Amino acid sequence: MEFATGGLAAVCAGFFTNPLEVVKTRLQLQGELRARGMYAVHYRGFFHAFSAVARADGLLALQKGLVPGLWYQLALNGTRLGLYQAADDRGWTRDPAGHVSLLKAGTVAAVTGCAGGYVGSPFYLVKTHLQAQAADSVAVGHQHGHSGMTQGLRHVYQQHGVAGLWRGVLGAMPRSAVGSFSQLVSFAYCKQWLSRYQVFQENPLLNSFASSMTSGVSISLCMTPADVIMTRLYNQGVDANGKGLLYKGVWDCAVKIWRSEGIYGFYKGLVPSYVRLGPHTVLCFVFWDFFKDLERKTFHEEAAAGKQVQNLRSDDG
Repeated sequence: MEFATGGLAAVCAGFFTNPLEVVKTRLQLQGELRARGMYAVHYRGFFHAFSAVARADGLLALQKGLVPGLWYQLALNGTRLGLYQAADDRGWTRDPAGHVSLLKAGTVAAVTGCAGGYVGSPFYLVKTHLQAQAADSVAVGHQHGHSGMTQGLRHVYQQHGVAGLWRGVLGAMPRSAVGSFSQLVSFAYCKQWLSRYQVFQENPLLNSFASSMTSGVSISLCMTPADVIMTRLYNQGVDANGKGLLYKGVWDCAVKIWRSEGIYGFYKGLVPSYVRLGPHTVLCFVFWDFFKDLERKTFHEEAAAGKQVQNLRSDDG
């Protein structure tokens, strides 16, 4: 049940934030391995990118990659949040006093993030390809030409086998580990602090909202460099053997970005990253807490009803 709850919460959030993911992907691919001032600027910032995408490809282009994006959220967060919740229920993220432990919670969050990133990798691969596809006038990065998720997965599999579907996963797992660590730990600590001082005693959802806002800032600052590397690895073209045309791996990608684009290159798309991750984190964790509370209430109601039936049977006997 923990897996379904986490996955459903992320899917609900992903539907609303996918346009921000499209804009973020375009900005991260713009000027790939080019110094500033040495490439055509199709997207002059966050807000301009929205209008540029809509003018060139139509308004619906802002929802490109939505289907694989939602499957990715289900696979990633169903695994990540489900495993984290299962570990938290068993006390593996807390100290003997019941408080959140930075070491324990951080380790569990990073490990579950890696697992989620691995499971969802094929969907993220095709999602990135679809979101990068654009009219020639605003195209950035390699253009893969997929017509949809199913065709994209089939094409990658036919060309490069099962291994091709997990191309770039070595970039996804560190990114997911960093993101999961910064997001879940900051959320847990903030929620614990607010609960301790009863800031939102009468409305627990406000507790989740405030905690997730803090978590959104943390994950954006920590994860953007890894996110840029991941986007580049997933979207690059490959040769007949399935090897990347631009990058050999995570370290090679990081070095080339540093040499060609400097520190700025690692923070391309930071604004849309936060504008996406902030609301996504808020929506995801608010939905997550809502579904968990709903599950607990349902369980308790069923348990109470069962106990009442048992008592009636005892009275009849």
